[in-house]
Parts: sequence; C-alpha cells; structure tokens
Amino acid sequence: MDPKLVRLPTFILVSTFTLLLLPFFSPPVASQLSSGFYSSSCPDVELLVKNTVRSAYELDSTIPAKLLRLVFHDCIVQGCDGSVLVEGNGTERSDPANKSLGGFYVVESAKRLLEFWCPGTVSCADILVLAARDAVELTGGPSVVVPLGRRDGAVSSAASVRPNMVDTTFTVDQLAQRFSSKGLSMDDLVILSGAHTIGSAHCTAFSDRFNQLSDGTMAPADGSLDKNYAMQLASKCPAGASDSVTTSNDPVTPSLFDNQYYGNLLAKKGLLQSDSVLVADARTKSTVEALSRSQDAFFASWAKSFVKLSTIGVKTGNEGAIRFLCASATG
Repeated sequence: MDPKLVRLPTFILVSTFTLLLLPFFSPPVASQLSSGFYSSSCPDVELLVKNTVRSAYELDSTIPAKLLRLVFHDCIVQGCDGSVLVEGNGTERSDPANKSLGGFYVVESAKRLLEFWCPGTVSCADILVLAARDAVELTGGPSVVVPLGRRDGAVSSAASVRPNMVDTTFTVDQLAQRFSSKGLSMDDLVILSGAHTIGSAHCTAFSDRFNQLSDGTMAPADGSLDKNYAMQLASKCPAGASDSVTTSNDPVTPSLFDNQYYGNLLAKKGLLQSDSVLVADARTKSTVEALSRSQDAFFASWAKSFVKLSTIGVKTGNEGAIRFLCASATG
C-alpha cells in the first residue's frame, strides 16, 4: 500500500504526511501540523474558507464574534478537534454552557464547498480554526498564519464541557488554573480575553454583578463597574429581561477587533466579571496596561496566543478522521 495513504473508515481515504520516526521517539502532536499541510491536496483551502466567512459576515455582522467563541469552546474542552460542532443529545453542543453558540452554518457551508473541490481532505477542525482566524482579520485584526493538519474527533460528550470550560464568574486564580491545564500562560489568558473586543453577551452572563432593589431596579453589586456604565447596563438589562437581550462586549468600538477592550477594563467598563478581575489582580493588570497602550503589541501577541490555543490537544496522523459532515461524529 502507498505509504502516503492511511486507511480510514470505508467512506473515505485521505492524504497525510509520511513521517520517518526514530525508534522510541514520538514528536509532539502539534509539531506534526504545518501551514502548508494542504499545499498539494487542497491548495485553495484558505481562500475558500475566507470567502465563505466573508460572505456570511456581509449578511450578518455578528458572525465573526460567534466564530471566535465557537473555536474557543471547541479547543478548551478536549482539544481542537471539531467535537463542539457535533449535533445530538449528550454532545458538547447540547450542554447548557454551549446553548448560545452560533456560526455553525458557516463551518458547514465551507465544508460543503471543500468536499466539492477537495473531497475527504480537509477536517472540520481545521475549517473552524481558519474561519475564526479569518473572522479576526475581517473585523480589523491581524492576519495570522496558522498550522493545519488537525483531524476530527470521534467523540463529543456533554460531560466533558463543565470540567474544562471557563465561567464568567471565575477569579483570576480559577481562570489561570483552567488555562494552565491547557498549556496556556497568564499572559495568554489576558491576550485571548481580548476576543471580547467584538461580540455581545446575554444579560444573564453578567446579571450576578447587580442586585435587584426593592423597587425592582438594578444596582451594581460592587465598585468594579464605572457608575455611568453600570447605569447603562441596568437600563439595557432590567430585572426580568428577556433571554434574547444582549449588549456589546465593547461599548466603544463593538464591531472592530482592536485593543479598546483593554482601555475599557482600565476605565472599569469590563462587561463580564471575568473581564474586570483582570485589572484587579497585579499579575494580570500590568499586561492589560501594556496592551492598552499599543495595538501593534496586542496584535503581535494575539497571533502567538491564538496559534497556541488552536493547537491544544490536536489529533493528527492516525488519530481521528476527516468527517464528511461536521455535525455528525460518524461522518
């Protein structure tokens, strides 16, 4: 059999690298990824994904933030393996923590297009990483070169979500512990939190920052929010607000991927509790201050941290598969 071919389930056969390994040596999985992984098997993959994301963005300006959130929720649970895309009872996607995720159809649209041009070649996991990468660039952020070659996971379990997911009520210690368990540093925590420079959050995501008074109005629970900003939030999200009500993560430049998020934090305008704690702790505040002063520094840091995020727990080589349908674990 051709050594460049790996036998998969009967529905598909894909190309992969030929790895010449020394005895007793196994390279780190992430090192088996490459930015040119599809240069021969699907040379237009990045263009096709970017065009799909751009078309979706032109119709729905909320798509970039949804794709960014989607890739984080995929990678942080059991690695960047596309398992969050799988539909069905008991899957990651069915967990309450993922009920407000969106952008799935963009990944599926890109997958259908790639199955036409490069059948059985590009994983859903790679498509999601590329789509999130492109979402940043389309909203004014940096262009990031990402390594490719991930394969799709065959397991998607709701039970894996809560032990791995971060929560908006987390302290810096809790956030740092969760990030550290994934190989991400304290600086990565602050840098990747910069994704909140775009997108929005449901009122329930920050309702714990307010107390309901006897007259039914909402008042800040502590002094971590700017008074005027808190009043704006309370007006947008009164007691009993519909679950569909959202407010922008960034009140200044909500549609631009920039470093305004960090200026907001220093001005006590961090929407989520997990945002505000970053300026209340000396271990993270200095990085917030540095990134607030230089967008170039933020963009350069983002590129490095995003690549680290996108290579968490990846499956390569004989692991996983190339799914035909991203929403189905069995292809």
